Amino acid sequence: MFKSMADLISVAKGDMPGDLLISNAKIVNVFSGEIEYGNVVIYKGRIAGIGDYPKAKKVIDLNGKYLAPGLINGHTHIESSMLDIGQYARAVVSRGTLAVITDLHELTNVCGLDAIRYILGGVKKLPLDLFLMAPSCVPATNMETSGANITSTELRRIMHWKNVIGLGEMMNFPGVIYKDSNVLDKISLYQDTITDGHAPGLSGKDLNAYISAGIYSDHECVSLHEAEEKLKNGMHIMIREGSSEKNLKELLPLVTDKTYKRCMFVVDDRSCSDLLNDGDIDAVVRKAISLGLEPVRAIQLATINTAEYFGLKRMGAIAPGYMANLITFNKLAELDIDMVFYKGKQVAGNRNALFDIEPSEANRPINSVSIKPFKATDLKLKAKGDTSLVIEIVPGQIVTKKRTEKVPVKDGYICTDIGRDILKLVVMERHHASGNIGKGLIKGLGLKRGALASSVGHDSHNIIAAGTNDDDIYIAIKEIERLQGGLAVVAGGKVLGNLQLSIGGLMSVEPLETVSDKLQNLKKIAAKLGATLPDSFATLSFMALPVIPELRLTDLGLVDVTQFKIVE
Repeated sequence: MFKSMADLISVAKGDMPGDLLISNAKIVNVFSGEIEYGNVVIYKGRIAGIGDYPKAKKVIDLNGKYLAPGLINGHTHIESSMLDIGQYARAVVSRGTLAVITDLHELTNVCGLDAIRYILGGVKKLPLDLFLMAPSCVPATNMETSGANITSTELRRIMHWKNVIGLGEMMNFPGVIYKDSNVLDKISLYQDTITDGHAPGLSGKDLNAYISAGIYSDHECVSLHEAEEKLKNGMHIMIREGSSEKNLKELLPLVTDKTYKRCMFVVDDRSCSDLLNDGDIDAVVRKAISLGLEPVRAIQLATINTAEYFGLKRMGAIAPGYMANLITFNKLAELDIDMVFYKGKQVAGNRNALFDIEPSEANRPINSVSIKPFKATDLKLKAKGDTSLVIEIVPGQIVTKKRTEKVPVKDGYICTDIGRDILKLVVMERHHASGNIGKGLIKGLGLKRGALASSVGHDSHNIIAAGTNDDDIYIAIKEIERLQGGLAVVAGGKVLGNLQLSIGGLMSVEPLETVSDKLQNLKKIAAKLGATLPDSFATLSFMALPVIPELRLTDLGLVDVTQFKIVE
């Protein structure tokens, strides 16, 4: 129970002054969908009341600026920012995001439960509410090698931890549909909470089967038809607009007066550069408004809708008794956030964080790259005729197309075809030094010279590399090993640029601005080598994810996701 409830009631009645009075505000009421003019009085981090409150210990006069609830990111992977938790908080809090729901399965796939403990320990002193969805799929499938294995035993332990509110995205949708006992055991453990979904392309009876297990959200819709079917069948639709996954424009017509309560905005994966330059959930809200969504409705999808779906009591609205997590801005349609308040205290202004970050090296998961010695010749891809399966990138999406292409062959081995943009793709196991090397072909990167490599390879995060020749791919992988995690660009036998990600091979210990600058520099170098995508590294990181159709490559081989089996 709130310790100062009696005093809060007294402040609400006007019998005693509050700690903070925000006056002359245009208040965004997410319950009624209206804009109200008035004052908001705050006591001990809670909103006491809205109305004609004349005084408090401190007064901030907004002079007609807008006041809205702090934004809530309903599904994100913090690790995709490549930032340690303190720098991540700097990035998103300054943009008005004051609560995030995450499952941390990226770092957990590498380091197990210690990874979760590290992040939860680091967020305690930050002005950011982190709610954990216990990672349901570590690893996501049995068609890849991960650094950890989270079973029902670990999930039972996690469910009692503070701020654990449900089970994270159930990516193993075939495991649900075909009644895999281990998968069903995990879902059963969390049947009294929330289980998030991940069901790309599921339809008809397969979709019914998936939902019947008690899975009532999805963030993988790429078409309006898909989203409509899932919503009609009882799912909440997380409309995603991330760095690589851009679904907002296609799905926005789903949001109507009849359906909007079943929709919310998420980013899923957003890079440090996008967080710094464009924003987090605020960027999604702005884009939705620019595409025609009414501004207050857009804010509802980033606040109260998310809070109500996840059962976050007293969050997501400006109302008596609610947490005083608030943002101010000048123009409703632009959401140009000025001040950010967390539990009644200003924590950011003019997109600058106003809180201290105390990075801790205690329990930091490092030294996570362990590779069995190999040679460049081990990367050769043996031919089985003059055709081969090829993973084709779909720009702006993380789904891929399965292609069969005629390929050049020399001395029994497949060669790259730079003119047709068919390049070598390699996934190397890096957790147990097993020596597993997945080899395949990829189309759509655009490289004319050199190679790219990364220790960010969703979700098991083995080293993934692509390039025009085996020698450069070899050097790029060895550079990742030397860095103990990170990104690298190589051409002509030389390392042209790198970014070290020493925390689990996924996150940097450096400041937001430094990481962003280095990432942008790598993108520019890749572009000079011919890369045509806005972020080749982000796209490359998803090419090993065997739960997104159609074709993927893991350390165990090529995976046909539609058949859910290794095909080469």
